[in-house]
Amino acid sequence: MDQEMDVELVKKIKLWLRGIDMGDMLDDEIWQDVLACCADLRLSGVVKTDLDDPLIQQAIKLYCKAHFGYEEDSEKFQRAYDALKASLSLSGEYTGREGSN
Repeated sequence: MDQEMDVELVKKIKLWLRGIDMGDMLDDEIWQDVLACCADLRLSGVVKTDLDDPLIQQAIKLYCKAHFGYEEDSEKFQRAYDALKASLSLSGEYTGREGSN
């Protein structure tokens, strides 16, 4: 995955986080969450972390909500992220393992 910030994805994430409106002040922090999420997915065996993929975007959304400004619901979002991560790590399409579903 390219380390250069995907500005459009950061804009999407701000909307997912209920329209955070602080200009560009939080962009680096949000981007670090994207990188951390993708690294966490790779640690679980997920090799396909294409930022345009809807399931990867959903994982990023849940990860960001669990780690960024949703204190009262962070555990709920973390559980949802962990469940999606587990599903992705069992899918041959995302792990590159032949014959896995």
